[in-house]
Amino acid sequence: MNQSSLTCRYSNVAKALKAVILTLLMIMLWQSALFSQGNFPGSTAGVRAGEATWIWYPGDYAIWLANKMQNRRTERGSFLPVFWKMDSHYVLVEFHKDFELKAPERVRIAAEGRFNIKIDGKALTGSPENIVMPSGKHRLSLKVFNQANVPAVFVSGDDVKSDSSWKVTFEDKEWIDASGKASDKSGTIYQSVGYWNFNSALQKPSQFHLRTKQKQAVKKEFLPDGSILLDFGQETFGYVRLKNITGKGVVRMYYGESREEALSRDSCETLDTIMLQHAVSGFDTMTASTKAFRYVQISTPKGLSIDDADMLYEYAPVTTRGSFSCSDTLINKIWQVANYTLHLNTREFFIDGIKRDRWIWSGDAYQSYLMNYYLFFDQPTVKRTLYALRGKDPVTSHINTIMDYSFYWFMGVKDYFEYTGDSALVRTIYPKMVTLMDYCLSRRNKDGFMEGLPGDWVFIDWADHLTKQGALSFEQLLFCQSLKTMAICARVSNDLKGAAEYSKLSNELTRKLFDVFWDQNRHAFIHSDIGGRSGEQVFRYTNMFALLLGYLDSAKQKEVVSHVLLNKQVQAIHTPYMRFYELEALCAAGKLNVVTGEMRNYWGGMLARGATSFWEQYDPAAKGAAQYAMYGRPFGKSLCHAWGASPIYLLGKYYLGVKPTSPGYQTYEVRPQLGGLKWIKGTVPSADGDIQVYCDAKKISVKSSGIIGVGTLIIQSKTPPTTVQGTIRKIQDGLYKVEILPDQQYVVNYVAM
Repeated sequence: MNQSSLTCRYSNVAKALKAVILTLLMIMLWQSALFSQGNFPGSTAGVRAGEATWIWYPGDYAIWLANKMQNRRTERGSFLPVFWKMDSHYVLVEFHKDFELKAPERVRIAAEGRFNIKIDGKALTGSPENIVMPSGKHRLSLKVFNQANVPAVFVSGDDVKSDSSWKVTFEDKEWIDASGKASDKSGTIYQSVGYWNFNSALQKPSQFHLRTKQKQAVKKEFLPDGSILLDFGQETFGYVRLKNITGKGVVRMYYGESREEALSRDSCETLDTIMLQHAVSGFDTMTASTKAFRYVQISTPKGLSIDDADMLYEYAPVTTRGSFSCSDTLINKIWQVANYTLHLNTREFFIDGIKRDRWIWSGDAYQSYLMNYYLFFDQPTVKRTLYALRGKDPVTSHINTIMDYSFYWFMGVKDYFEYTGDSALVRTIYPKMVTLMDYCLSRRNKDGFMEGLPGDWVFIDWADHLTKQGALSFEQLLFCQSLKTMAICARVSNDLKGAAEYSKLSNELTRKLFDVFWDQNRHAFIHSDIGGRSGEQVFRYTNMFALLLGYLDSAKQKEVVSHVLLNKQVQAIHTPYMRFYELEALCAAGKLNVVTGEMRNYWGGMLARGATSFWEQYDPAAKGAAQYAMYGRPFGKSLCHAWGASPIYLLGKYYLGVKPTSPGYQTYEVRPQLGGLKWIKGTVPSADGDIQVYCDAKKISVKSSGIIGVGTLIIQSKTPPTTVQGTIRKIQDGLYKVEILPDQQYVVNYVAM
């Protein structure tokens, strides 16, 4: 396509064809307007008190929506489905709630699917959209069937409303005896309903889609063969729109996260083809599906021209509530790009990367949860992702088929409870935790260790020389943490017998872990045990996880830091995925100065290469187009991967120093550390409010806004600190604390260590 062909016109289009094109154009404009408005419910807030909302069987909407999202993946135009078992929603469910009304009440009913209505077990005629609930005590029941979409109901009256207090089941086990009497006793198990802020009868869950907004390319380049290369200035995601098309033929589009990829017609990961079999004039069209890209090469045949092209950027309108800035402009840039990276990968769910997989991987999602708690604090996206990953019973494989990803799923539930205090989610999902843990326990070897069996993918990390055979210390450590999680969630769910059993299993496995894998001479955990013979390799993985999860006493912490984490003879980690945990372990060990340097070198290194979002993997030694290669493909690497955004979490939890110490920030700790920076400031969100922190070498300021819990400010100071807002208490030499009460600001003068 050259500049003159872009402006050429065809004037001999038949009137009938023009009418068809105008009709199609009107449809496209209507769709564009619909897309730009979006249909995304309030993302972070729950259903407001007294407000009706659409309800469904818990987890089913997440499973249904995940099926739609994850099956959009294509590679060079070919459909590529997921590698694991996909479940579906229950097609027939029953909802009910008991009400006590002082007077009769008119109630509006809406449903997704065919439905019937019962009051006190007596069916009403037809499927009325409006009913009258009589005064007194009554039970309202609705049974809904929907094969295509999730059965859901919306009930709206003055007092009779569908909300989180309703109960639901997928099998009501109702029966009638020979006399016609209905059963008054059954083994039906009812769950609390699921919901997600679809708070209008017209806002049907099945019609949900993300929002879009128009974006223009920042640069247009005409290539020698007549095609055009658009540069949108940064990594982005959405639909490409072609404007004012004239002529007929096939338009081909080649997408690239890098310029090299977009120019490689034979090797780019994603492409689109638009066929215009009949001549058109002044026609606009849009790609059928979303793509990730920065660059787009558009190739048109002779006789077809396009005036212009732009895009509709698709996004989840989550709110950035967390913040961070400091004296180092590079660290500030790293935080900003990490923020954008996580935004791009926060969609209907937390996904791994926007170009290639666009799937929900448990290991990737686990890190996104943690980053989310310091950026968006978006609870619904975490819940949807947990439900979608777990799916339905029976359990036939590990989550994503990966052993460690099952363990990350358990750990994700634990962290969600600790950060949010949402015990309702724990109680609802606990039965699925039990069945997944039963599956794990059934696959232990004779020594009680988890070991990869046929059908299991043991991942850990992308790394050379990392054996996956036998019992691996890393997997046993995550297994220990998963059993601890089960004990916590069992207590929340009032399963005291289960809590005792899971605690016992966790303690036994922890002892075995140290007996078999801890090498006193190497001052570290060794990697594997194959057939009772311990290997001699030491990798960073088990050792750094043992430190950050609290499995090491102070003496072993020092050994691991010295002999593993700061030991360049131990194989280095090259993925941001495991750098996340390596740097967290160093933070937990108090080595923030080291972490600051590593962030500048590693994430700063990607920025120096022109990154506008953070990558799946970064090797400083790779140069030119070779830096984009992965999986045996020249452009297989994702240049926008959720696990690359980990500085958000590290800077929030360890530099600003904020973390909950009991579920839902009922109590919390603020322990700011400069890590070699001159000053830091930022905000950490919670379910109820925000915590604002400022710290330099002489002053610390902390304020909680809206948080009902009580915090503790921990101060490391060469001299006794002073404040006028509270009482400073000495913990030990050089370490002090101040109680932080809600909605008050504390300013402490101190001398940094």
